[in-house]
Amino acid sequence: MILLTGVAGFIGMHLARRLLAEGHEVVGVDHLGPCAAPGLKERRLAALDGLAGFRFRRLDLSDAAALEALFRAQRFERVIHLAAQTGVRYSTEHPQESVLHNVVAFANVLECSRRYGVGHLVYASSSSTYGANRRLPFSEHDPAGHPLSVYAATKRSGELLAHSYSHLYGLPTTGLRFFTVYGPWGRPDMAPMLFANAIAAGRPIEVYNGGHMLRDFTYVDDVVEAVLRLAAQPAEACSDFDPLHPDPAASHAPFRIYNVGNQQPVRLSDFIGALEEALGRRAERLARPMPGADMAATCADTQALREAIGWVPATPLRIGIARFAAWFRQHGACHA
Repeated sequence: MILLTGVAGFIGMHLARRLLAEGHEVVGVDHLGPCAAPGLKERRLAALDGLAGFRFRRLDLSDAAALEALFRAQRFERVIHLAAQTGVRYSTEHPQESVLHNVVAFANVLECSRRYGVGHLVYASSSSTYGANRRLPFSEHDPAGHPLSVYAATKRSGELLAHSYSHLYGLPTTGLRFFTVYGPWGRPDMAPMLFANAIAAGRPIEVYNGGHMLRDFTYVDDVVEAVLRLAAQPAEACSDFDPLHPDPAASHAPFRIYNVGNQQPVRLSDFIGALEEALGRRAERLARPMPGADMAATCADTQALREAIGWVPATPLRIGIARFAAWFRQHGACHA
């Protein structure tokens, strides 16, 4: 049995569908907190309703007692932790909320996983952890000690907490640094949905830094494939770990960190152009300066992931954008 937190989230819903299609039993947890598009999380859950092997529990992971009761009642072989208070800019305005849901809640998940014998804990981290690092492509083997946002700091804190549990208690943990995931049912606070809603409504879109920001847009189905493969392969201690030259992505403990990205960064202006073409409508663009919490560029080095599970992204940007646009034309109006 698998515990999937954040099941009403963007990646969580897609991952739950795939797990259930493969015959797994899934207990999905979400606290259904506020969302930029009212009812979006409920609609994602509705897409899972009635699927064989699925059970939903509404639960706030920062409630340690409630979470322990769930672990005590069930025996989870694996935990996939995707729940989080998302958003770089949101965390700037609500830092304590981000710490509560991204650090305190994750600490509760770690502790329950340790106490109740979970065989493998896979958790979502973020490309934002690379922060002030300007060496591209980003490698898991490089330090990630200069976050530019509270959100990034909470995600990096989670990685460090996970390592301590792997070291002290032998809990296998695998952290996944996701790079700008997009696709159907996407987050309403991220560029694809924001731009699509504005274009459809004839509103101008805000374009930061002249559209020169680079993002490693990664299609959601490719992300789900990576999570599935890694979840089935518990992290192991690195036999050649050198404590005199420690690798941030590995350890003497059963601990790993991987980038999950498309490895082909795209200028924001080009992404907008592809979206305009797919939607058949031009956007009015308003120039805005780049916010201080944003990164100028992201690009994933995914060699470690290829070596570990043979994973390579399979969805070119234009195909992914076309699929997103087709979904948006059918469902997008309810997300505006």
